Amino acid sequence: MRDPLDILKETFGFTAFRGVQSDVVDRVMRGEDTLTVMPTGAGKSLCYQLPAVALDGTTIVISPLIALMEDQVRSASANGIAAAALTSATQDRQAVERALLSGELDLLYVAPERATTERFGRMLEDARISLVAIDEAHCVSEWGHDFRPDYRLLRPLIDHLQAPRLALTATADRRTRADILQQLGIPVDGLIVAGFDRPNIRYHVVPRSGLPTQLKRLAKAQPGPGIVYCPSRAKTEKIAADLREMGRPAAAYHAGMEPHLRSGNQEAFVRSEDMVLAATIAFGMGIDKPDVRFVAHAATPKSIEAYYQETGRAGRDGEPAEAWLFWGAEDFARARQRIETEVEPERRAGERERLNALAAFVEAATCRRAILLRYFGEDPPETCGNCDNCLDPPKTIDVTVVAQKVLSAAFRTEMRFGVGYLKQVLAGDDNEKVRMNGHHQVSVFGIMDAEELALVQPVARALIARDALRADAYGGLSFGPGAKPILKGEQELVIAVPPKRTSRRRKAAEDYPPDPVFDALRQWRSETAKEAGVPPYVIFHDSTLRQVSAQRPDTLSALSTVDGVGEKKLERYGQGLLDALAKAT
Repeated sequence: MRDPLDILKETFGFTAFRGVQSDVVDRVMRGEDTLTVMPTGAGKSLCYQLPAVALDGTTIVISPLIALMEDQVRSASANGIAAAALTSATQDRQAVERALLSGELDLLYVAPERATTERFGRMLEDARISLVAIDEAHCVSEWGHDFRPDYRLLRPLIDHLQAPRLALTATADRRTRADILQQLGIPVDGLIVAGFDRPNIRYHVVPRSGLPTQLKRLAKAQPGPGIVYCPSRAKTEKIAADLREMGRPAAAYHAGMEPHLRSGNQEAFVRSEDMVLAATIAFGMGIDKPDVRFVAHAATPKSIEAYYQETGRAGRDGEPAEAWLFWGAEDFARARQRIETEVEPERRAGERERLNALAAFVEAATCRRAILLRYFGEDPPETCGNCDNCLDPPKTIDVTVVAQKVLSAAFRTEMRFGVGYLKQVLAGDDNEKVRMNGHHQVSVFGIMDAEELALVQPVARALIARDALRADAYGGLSFGPGAKPILKGEQELVIAVPPKRTSRRRKAAEDYPPDPVFDALRQWRSETAKEAGVPPYVIFHDSTLRQVSAQRPDTLSALSTVDGVGEKKLERYGQGLLDALAKAT
């Protein structure tokens, strides 16, 4: 059996493992069942791709989406790994099946729906299977944010194959990790947690205030590829159109599109170095693009797990990236309504708990990263120096009295009206509507001064996020379980004062000074990728080109020492890269 370190250098172009990769690979090579929790961008795929090259037989990879499988196959093939996928998009399935049965494949990717069919199981009985890797393993747990029932059906197949199993995920809290271990038959001592920190991502969370303008400002500051997660199909189309209007390449992605349009937009995004994709969560895990420079949420995600998973699409190459969340109180109102009307009763308590954790995250005046990491069971420093609250600490204000007045106004107006109307009553606005409803005579009429009135909107937003106020389908506000302790003075309400627009924002120029040699190498890569019919990052990552620009290798031997330059890539692209470097210098 070949030394894993030799394979790491020859195939992947690296001289040392990162983080816990070595621990995971060692367990797999010993045939031990393992669950590894590693942040997106930490190199999970290498943990099964390297053993797939080293071991005798084929590694079966269970993956949830066709686009993700196709991207993995493309990247693995670029490194000289014999990889294929069996999906509804596979053009010659019989050829793939023959390659599996003849032992020609190192890797075979399949969806759980196919993996659990009787036909596929019978076919594997005639093949030599060295490892079963279950990617996005949180899908097996009903506690996870992306539960897929078909993942629950994998256990009999895995047990029958008697091959070691490796489950991988980037997002799983303690409860979800325990459920994955149980569902997939992995011992507790097989759990390896690498940590959840993504230090290269800068987190920003701001209330929505003219979302089109906010997104255009972000797109202007960040010229690289970006993803905007949208709450509806219509929003994806609108946001993409807005961004195109400002001159930015942009496209939409949602489940309601014609399949050829949806796949075409995704393919264009994967190959682009400056495009923005406005997508619903249907885009989900279906992207393995390493050079996404920002991820923005146009509305609040389902949970902290979902937020972490989706923002993890940014900066997988380790380069600086941004995560922006634009939220509104109505997001939480809709989410709570969904929990009470669409979620099974036995799961509602857990969903409420998740939503409350997300509300605390968006409202926080303290380090965003620390809150995320504590949620996943870590003990981080109090500050990270790379989130909005650390870079520009917001002022906090005790608004308990204002909150009590808002809650009282909702009660005195029969809980039939929205925030705008409550503000009129509290301001003492003696207009026709207020007088017609008789609310000019209630005790809360005109009890707020100008300073308090300026706080009504952010206070109402905080009350809705904390489930002290609930908005109905007609815009009326009623009490939630969090109202009583605030009204009785048993609980304070403290909110962060949003920073002014002049607050610090990282621009691409702050991350790296101008480098004409690097720019020339990127241009060469773009042309080479176009000729080869692959995305630019399949040729080389930005981090590799930056090293080449800094080290200026002048021979193939010297180029081979650069991270990310394995034997196959050196053979295919090495001389072309050296020629481009010589021309640029």
